[in-house]
Amino acid sequence: MAVSYSHEPFTNFKEEKQQTSFQKSLDDVNTQLGQHYPLVINGERVETDEKIVSINPANKEEVIGSVSMADKDLAEKAMQAALQAFETWKKQKPEHRANVLFKAAAIIRRRKHEFSGYLVKEAGKPWNEADADTAEAIDFLEYYARQVLKLKDGADVKSRAGESNQYHYIPLGVGIIISPFNFPLAIMAGTAAAAIVTGNTILLKPADATPVVAAKFVEVMEEAGLPNGVLNFIPGNGSEIGDYLVEHPKTRFVSFTGSRAVGCRIYERASKVQPTQKWLKRVIAEMGGKDTVLVDKDADLDAAASAIVYSAFGFSGQKCSAGSRAVIHQDVYDAVVEKAAALARTLTVGNPEDPNTYMGPVIHQASYDKVMSYIEIGKTEGRLLTGGEGDDSKGYFIQPTIFADVDENARLMQEEIFGPVVALCKARDFDHMLEVANNTEYGLTGALLSNNREHIERAREDFHVGNLYFNRGCTGAIVGYQPFGGFNMSGTDSKAGGPDYLVLHMQAKTTSEAY
Repeated sequence: MAVSYSHEPFTNFKEEKQQTSFQKSLDDVNTQLGQHYPLVINGERVETDEKIVSINPANKEEVIGSVSMADKDLAEKAMQAALQAFETWKKQKPEHRANVLFKAAAIIRRRKHEFSGYLVKEAGKPWNEADADTAEAIDFLEYYARQVLKLKDGADVKSRAGESNQYHYIPLGVGIIISPFNFPLAIMAGTAAAAIVTGNTILLKPADATPVVAAKFVEVMEEAGLPNGVLNFIPGNGSEIGDYLVEHPKTRFVSFTGSRAVGCRIYERASKVQPTQKWLKRVIAEMGGKDTVLVDKDADLDAAASAIVYSAFGFSGQKCSAGSRAVIHQDVYDAVVEKAAALARTLTVGNPEDPNTYMGPVIHQASYDKVMSYIEIGKTEGRLLTGGEGDDSKGYFIQPTIFADVDENARLMQEEIFGPVVALCKARDFDHMLEVANNTEYGLTGALLSNNREHIERAREDFHVGNLYFNRGCTGAIVGYQPFGGFNMSGTDSKAGGPDYLVLHMQAKTTSEAY
């Protein structure tokens, strides 16, 4: 089987044919709203009295669907199912496990606009953002399927006369997958698929805000031929089943994407060895960022303004890679500030079902309240250039907001907001720019706009982030092209969509036979 790889193309919505096709899928999704999705444990549908109700963040009167909630007893039942399934799944050939992922990718590709339609409705993603999320999910499935075929024979080691040595990878066991709302198909599918294709079995706990997309993915995996018990779908309360499963003595690894606070809590709780536990749990954590766009004095200023604005406001700033701060050389500061503000004012905010909408809502009331509180802080820390208003009467809409003249140590420059707010800071020179770039506890993404080769090479070495981009924005990593993950409090730098990501879900075994 070929192991070449190219990523799933994005849909060109300028083509009328594609617009019509997407609109039809969106109309179809609108007829499917309000359905209920049970838990899936060992292939069985399990109904519970407690439900998570998923609402449309652009229209909070509209219910997208509901899912059953697992309690501790059902979480334990799912754990036992996963443990049992692991005994057979770990012995399946990697080629067979890869084929399940290839088939799942083909199913989602066939239903691409349908899945994107659910992302528009449940996550509030505008058309382009939803399409990119679905494309990335397809990419993860295909990339990890191909990667496992590269790893299946292990790695070369030397053998001496009279002995044969082998080095190969085996699965870990049962993993807990805790996925986020902001890429509710791509990250959820990627983290689940990586664990599954390497021979592990999983308990999938999706984000409370976007469980319907996850339920649809579980149906796809079943259709693709995944055996019962390999993927158990257990939405539920983090403080009840999340803690219980992270601390469970049979949990072998936890794969988490979300906030710094929750990630640190998981890391701490997973580190404690429980009675009867025979291993140290592995934690794969991606925990957010405070990402910086640097603008040098000889940069293309229009490109700089564009990088700042689109990095900050894509999907309403709800990306761990979002450029939520820009550090601009004093010589071009005023010009870039003016251009960025003018560009931001052209962005359309509204219902993401409208193809002309650039920016939809934030995900829920708690997020809206948090972002609006940061806007109030920003009014005391900087000069409000544009935006600053919110409206939660129908959905959770916040205008793209830019604050200028913000001090490098201000809260707006240091704390992850996860909303459409960007702070602009003036730098004296390139040394000062780099100093500010590295002055947060995070280290996920960053961008430098510069035509100075010496500065680019210095940044390559000294700008301490996991994903660094030159002369473009700091979001939009492509699977297999820009493996994604960050340093410091951005997590464990597990590079999703990269050549060593699958190895995090396996352990190496050396066998040596003497003749």
